[in-house]
Parts: sequence; C-alpha cells; structure tokens
Amino acid sequence: MSSNAMLEPEPTPIVACTISRDVSNFDMLIEDMETVMGNGWGDLTFADAQVYFNQPDSDLLEFVAIAIDHASENELATIAALVSTAKEKDIKVILVAKDVSPSVLHQLLRLGAADFIPYPLPNGELKAAVERIRALAYAPSRTAIQVQPETIETVQPQQPQGSYAGIILPIHGLAGGTGATTFAVNLAWELANSGSKQEEGPRVCLIDLDLQFGSVSTYLDLPRRDNVFALLSDVDTMDSASFMQAMVKYEEKLHVLTAPFEMLPLDMLDVSDITRILDTAKSNFDFVIIDMPSTLVNWTETVLNACNLYFAMIDLDMRSAQNAMRFMRLMASEELPAEKLRFALNRAPKFTDMNGKNRVKRMAESLEIAIELQLPDGGKPILQAGDNGVPLAIAAPKNLLRKEILNLASSVLELKSSKQAVQQ
Repeated sequence: MSSNAMLEPEPTPIVACTISRDVSNFDMLIEDMETVMGNGWGDLTFADAQVYFNQPDSDLLEFVAIAIDHASENELATIAALVSTAKEKDIKVILVAKDVSPSVLHQLLRLGAADFIPYPLPNGELKAAVERIRALAYAPSRTAIQVQPETIETVQPQQPQGSYAGIILPIHGLAGGTGATTFAVNLAWELANSGSKQEEGPRVCLIDLDLQFGSVSTYLDLPRRDNVFALLSDVDTMDSASFMQAMVKYEEKLHVLTAPFEMLPLDMLDVSDITRILDTAKSNFDFVIIDMPSTLVNWTETVLNACNLYFAMIDLDMRSAQNAMRFMRLMASEELPAEKLRFALNRAPKFTDMNGKNRVKRMAESLEIAIELQLPDGGKPILQAGDNGVPLAIAAPKNLLRKEILNLASSVLELKSSKQAVQQ
C-alpha cells in the first residue's frame, strides 16, 4: 500500500428515515432528526419508501418517522401499506401528524404505528418518542414463546399493576343539562380531599369518557393532552405507566384523564378497551369517578357491570322522566343489574316547597324508581365555578350543592370501608 494512501472513513449507517410527501413542509422534523440521529438518517418519499423496504439495507432501520398532513390523506392506502410493511420488518413507526383527522390517526395506530407526535413538534418530543420505542425494542416480547418444538404458548397481555382495589362510580346524565359533569368533578374533588392532616387522603382519579363533548378539562381548567388520543388508540398495549402518564393532576391531589382534544367516535373504544381501562384504574386508585357520555354505547353495559354504584342524573321535568322510563325498560329487557342504579335529582325543590316535593314523589311513583339523592339548586355560583375552572369547595364552600356532595362523599367513604372489611 502506498505510504500516502488515505484511509477513507466508513459512512455512517442509515438507521432511521423520514417518510413524507414533501419533507420541506416539516422543517422542525428535519432539525430534530439531525439533533437526535446526527448523520444516521435519510429522507424518502412515499413511493421511494415502498421500493426501499424491499432492499436489504432497510433491515438496518431502527425506526421511520412518517410525516403526514391533510393533503397526505389522499394517499392513505399507500401510507397504511408502509405502516404494515414496517411492522412486518420490525421497524418502529413514529407518526408526525399535521392537521390530520383523528380517524386517520386511529387507523394507522391500529395498523401498528408505535407512537404519535403532533406537528409543530413539542420541544424534545421526538427524542422522547425515540427513547420510548428503544425501550420497547429491548423489553421482553409479549407475543408468543415456544415451549416445546410442537407447542406454542401465547403470553397473555400484561396485567394491570397496582395494589389498590378501587370503587368505580360512573355518572350518567339521562338528559342534557342535568349537571352530570358538575356532580362528577365535585364528587371526585371532595373524595380526594377527604384525608385528615395526619393521614393522606384516598387516591382518586376522574375519567372523562365522553369522547366528543367531554368538558371535565374545562371545569377544572386543565389542558387536553395529545397522549390521551395515543393511549385510547392503542389500549391493548397500555400499562399502568402509560395510563398514569396520560393523566394530568389538579392541585396535586386529583388525577384526571381528560377527553381527547379532537372529537372522536364513541365506538372508537370497544368492550375489551373499556375493561382494560377500568381494571388499570382500579388497580391504581381507591376511587374511580367516570363522567359518562349521555348516549348509550356498546360499552355502557361493561361499565355498568364493573361499577359499584351507577349514578343516573335527572331533572324534575318530562324529558328526564321519559328518558328514565326508557332507560329502566332497557335495563329490564337486557337483565342488567338495576340494583346498582342511584337516581340523583338535580335542582331538587327546597324543603319548604311542598308542591315541588309532591311532584318528586309522583315522578318516582310513576316511574317505579327510588330517587335517593336530591341535589339542591346551587344557583349562579355553579356556573361561575365551572367558568373559572375550580371546584365548588374552592369557589363557594358554603354552597348548598357543595354541602350535599360533601355528605355523599362521606357516604362513599363508608362504602369503601365496608368493602374492605368484607374482604378481610
């Protein structure tokens, strides 16, 4: 070899790629890829990626970041094929989405995309996503293991981890404006603050399952986090850690899983998804308060069977009476556990309003139900508390409605104590 021969440095192997219709529309993605991957990444169009996946060099890929925008939805079939191919080749897929409909994201996540990041990219989020998929790559496989040459044993999905056995309390408004969300938010807050100065209060979470018009985040002035959508899109891989990460804390006492930022179809979740969410919540909290959608869906029965008590909110009017009657007929026809129902009358008449009390009595008798909980009209402070994003205990601690919810919280605590006594 000539003494003046130069050793050429080996090129950096390509272990990641961006795939997009036009990467110039995602400037921040280019910058973040250079920061995270250095020179170890490349860029492909949708058409180029299809060809590259068939080449041996693609076996070196650790992950691809598929960047899609509204215009990319016209090539959804191509993108879906890329996600499926990447999954088959064990290449992790990170979706970078800009103005894309929730249904498209849901479909791609179901096909096997490992993570989702909104665009413009939050600071440091691409690096965090890469770390998450690397952690998954080195985690023990949960798919299938070979026990004997001719016997395959399927490993069951990871079970929820936690030492709690939570009480599940759904709140369901049987008509619009019955105060279900107000009731759910304030009951959760009272339970979370029921501890004494010497003892820590119970762990409480509030879950907003109204995927279209859920307003728990508004009532508590909390942000709607993008990872809520990612969690709900792939519940099968959810564990206690990802469940807790999707929540936000209110005043460091109450854990809240808000509704997603975008409006989503209620049937996006199926029975197995809801079962897993409830099991995970129960194992991590003492009390699980659920703000239900007013619409009955295929998993309403799942919640009803899993809960301890099911609060049905009504008003003293004809629409509530008719809806309650139809609801009870459904319960009877489907042989559902009606004994769990607790009808709660919002804006109940005052104790001096004898005419109103007679109306309540006639309503209960005609429907053949017991209205066990009568919540007084809290007046304007209720609206003001909701608009300001604070519970009644903070905004109006002497409000009559707040006092009634506080009394109910004490009764619920007794239910928890009695349940523990029976288990022991």
